[in-house]
Amino acid sequence: MLDRVLDRAWIATHIPHKGTMCLLDEVMTWDETRIACRAGSHRALDHPLRMHDRLGAACGIEYAAQAMAVHGALSASTDATPRAGYLVSARGVKLYAARLDDIAADLVVEAECIMNQANNVLYAFSIRAQERLLLQGRAAVVLDTAALANGGKQ
Repeated sequence: MLDRVLDRAWIATHIPHKGTMCLLDEVMTWDETRIACRAGSHRALDHPLRMHDRLGAACGIEYAAQAMAVHGALSASTDATPRAGYLVSARGVKLYAARLDDIAADLVVEAECIMNQANNVLYAFSIRAQERLLLQGRAAVVLDTAALANGGKQ
């Protein structure tokens, strides 16, 4: 469903992450339930999540969360502003690498929406470098925290 180039500049205007915190470089493919993005930022020495001269593999959850946000922006109607989402849990996460910064290949970040109900969205995600699986899991997102604070009233 790509009829235009969805590069880093496009991504940065459609998700809340700006500057070096916008981690994705390109949307490779997407449809109603899935998205695949490419990223090379894991190799950057000034990566905002890098600590103690390394980028731990668990930081891949943020890559997945950004892919989910991009998917939400693409899935929204063209006139609608995508609702802000908050990552509320990551479950069943399995790390198959200790770190990401020593991976030479670009990352391929895939997410699949497995539940979408009003304010709650659940995705399964995986991150690979070439054919190597680096991490996978599920992430839950709440879309409208103001409605939750008001007992579900908009």
